[in-house]
Amino acid sequence: MGEAIADERSTTVEIKDLSFTYPGIDGHPPPGSAPLIDGFSLTLHAGNRCLLVGSNGAGKTTILKILGGKHMVGPEMVRVLGRSAFHDTALTSSGDLSYLGGEWRRDVAFAGFEVSIQMDVSAEKMIYGVTGVDPQRRDELIKVLDIDLSWRMHKSSDGQRRRVQICMGLLKPFKVLLLDEITVDLDVLARANLLKYLSKECEERGATIIYATHIFDGLENWPTHIVYVAHGKLQLALPLAKVKEMSNLSLMRTVESWLRKERDEDRKRRKERKLKGLEEFDRAVEGTRVIGDPAKSAVRVVNNGWAAGRLHSTVAGEENFTFSSNRVLRQ
Repeated sequence: MGEAIADERSTTVEIKDLSFTYPGIDGHPPPGSAPLIDGFSLTLHAGNRCLLVGSNGAGKTTILKILGGKHMVGPEMVRVLGRSAFHDTALTSSGDLSYLGGEWRRDVAFAGFEVSIQMDVSAEKMIYGVTGVDPQRRDELIKVLDIDLSWRMHKSSDGQRRRVQICMGLLKPFKVLLLDEITVDLDVLARANLLKYLSKECEERGATIIYATHIFDGLENWPTHIVYVAHGKLQLALPLAKVKEMSNLSLMRTVESWLRKERDEDRKRRKERKLKGLEEFDRAVEGTRVIGDPAKSAVRVVNNGWAAGRLHSTVAGEENFTFSSNRVLRQ
């Protein structure tokens, strides 16, 4: 229903015919794999507050990570502030492009992946540890998020840790901000205060915000634009006013109707496949397999195919390398 969102202000985010598939460990998409994001195009401008909506697995997080420069794509496919999101590392290091998503986590060898960071350190030390920050902006964020600087991270609740994380992510004045379900742990008051602050950033400084969420409390009039994604493809990109013209329902009920229709169509499609004797779901392609020589040969060189934090080989079908550096664990 429209790939570009019309606006007279300067273009800040531009996605052109983006296609993306997560690569296997040989660095290439597994043979036969379908693109997770396919033919996606979108343009946003200074001052836009874009609400990114879609069902679980629609590709919202992947799109935000690509915009945040966390996945490599062609330099012309994704441009932020006129520069390549992946190739121009100064975008993120300068703070012009900021990505906030998920909890603070790290990988710990032989303990697991995505382990929450809950060290014994104060909120004050973490926040004041960020250098090159405007003291007035820092004080305002501490007040907006109602942060007690004496909080200890290993004793704080998930919501309190989240407030500190958000504060640190917003300390430098961003031009483009990417939010991936970042308010999930916040209470009603903290979330309302944050949304109000973010609106001010767009209105007064011309910042652009893309916010992916399933929580619609307080969002009825917050976004300026709505972008709906399904199965990695753009379904709709319109100003909020146009969306309201299309539906007499609230924003949440409108999005709910889109998702219900999408679910019903998926169920119908699966039923038709079953009647034809096909599998109800498409068979998933194993994304961690290394196919063919020289890819497999290359992986053998890197710790014989073993990855940190795992007790098994990451190379399919090669479970017992004789010379693995982890072989002592299997003796």
